Amino acid sequence: MARGDGRSGAPRKRRRLSRSGEFDRVYREGRSHASRYLVVYAFPRASDRTEPRLGISVGRKVGGAVDRNRVKRLLRESFWKAAADLPEGHDFVIVARPDAGRLAAEQGEEGISRALGEVLREAGLAKGGEA
Repeated sequence: MARGDGRSGAPRKRRRLSRSGEFDRVYREGRSHASRYLVVYAFPRASDRTEPRLGISVGRKVGGAVDRNRVKRLLRESFWKAAADLPEGHDFVIVARPDAGRLAAEQGEEGISRALGEVLREAGLAKGGEA
């Protein structure tokens, strides 16, 4: 069994959305908040008050496979840096819009992190400060 964090013998709770049903529930029942670069869907899990879970969707309009994978990596890194300021027990799906690929190429992690922080704050999901 995988340890998750490599430090202890206990497996770490899964922090990702991976099944299409999980994505569908967040899309259907969650609230969406958009910016030029990203759309963030947030759905509170009723019975679970643990750390947030994340799903990412990056379509082909963002760029080729290398570009899409870079955007996904930058979004994951930015999201988990901001996770302490996010509400517990929520599922999040981040959808990258086509301009997100250009933002990642021009400004890298700083640009993606700023764009994510802005949309989370505007949605009232993140506490002050930069995400």
